[in-house]
Amino acid sequence: MTDSTPERVTDRTWNPWVGCTRVSAGCLNCYMFRQQREYGRDPGAVRRTKTWGDPVRWQRAAAKAGRTEFVFTCSWSDWFHEAADPWRDEAWAVVKRCPNLTFQVLTKRAERIADHLSSDWGNGYDNVWLGVSVERDDYAGRADLLRPIPARVRWVCAEPLLGPLPSLDLTGIHWVVCGGESGPDWRAMDPAWAGRLRDACRAASVPFYFKQGNGHYLGTDPRLDGEVVWEMPATRRIPLTLFG
Repeated sequence: MTDSTPERVTDRTWNPWVGCTRVSAGCLNCYMFRQQREYGRDPGAVRRTKTWGDPVRWQRAAAKAGRTEFVFTCSWSDWFHEAADPWRDEAWAVVKRCPNLTFQVLTKRAERIADHLSSDWGNGYDNVWLGVSVERDDYAGRADLLRPIPARVRWVCAEPLLGPLPSLDLTGIHWVVCGGESGPDWRAMDPAWAGRLRDACRAASVPFYFKQGNGHYLGTDPRLDGEVVWEMPATRRIPLTLFG
């Protein structure tokens, strides 16, 4: 943990498809629905985008510079959304072609992960961090579904944190990101919930990253019990702007 700004790395977002449907409490105020409506689009219609060439272009630049970049996937959808089944194998192929990009895949559809990995997943792609959202204790089972799946990094995103997570089993989890809700209709997070999750992570030797408290704007109150906690897996450093 540190009170200084951590080393920044280039972060990007790749949305091979956009549009989603709500599946749990954390989806209620998802910014995707609001933003897509502002663009005049139907947020519930999952559609393929024109961004498929972007990762390969980023890969070429990253390889030339001798660096690794981080790509958060599907900020406007869900990688494992059933409507994207016709395109996912092609998306996995793009991921495989980009070893200098670390793709951070996050889903609320944990029950679909095992049956929708690439055919050559094996022990996991070295450049994929596989994560599930656990916003409330009644969704802690998503981590149980993730745990047996081989992955370079298995992680849990507890954002927006809507309650304490006493049932969350951190066995086999390599990283936890936590934060309060932001946006015009944000719901309050008790800092004690985040504090207990941080303590559980420390007891289990799991890196804990506290992103923010809650409020209208992203990044509101990034301290937990008066300190900035930016812990991350030893294999990689992460950008500050992911998940926003």
